[in-house]
Amino acid sequence: MTGTWIAVLATAAGCYAPKLAGLTVPPRVLARPWARRFAGLVPVALLAGLTAAEVFGRGQALAVDPARLAGLGAAAAALTARAPFLVVILAAAGTTAGLRALGVG
Repeated sequence: MTGTWIAVLATAAGCYAPKLAGLTVPPRVLARPWARRFAGLVPVALLAGLTAAEVFGRGQALAVDPARLAGLGAAAAALTARAPFLVVILAAAGTTAGLRALGVG
């Protein structure tokens, strides 16, 4: 087996292990109020962190990209209008792509 396949299998095991650990948690632990609060807030925090890293990050540095920022604004406007998720994605991607085509960013 080559090093690439070992890396693929190790990555797959590393991704599956937390999911398996989550499935083995007893139901009495998940019924506690702090566990429910934690389970509800962690995905929001992770998504916010990933969004900030993608919008304001360029390699190892922080940078303001006007096209990405406008795309984020378009997504926020679509979410405020309670648009379906696909419309939100298309608004953000379309705004960013349109501005890039015009030479912004």
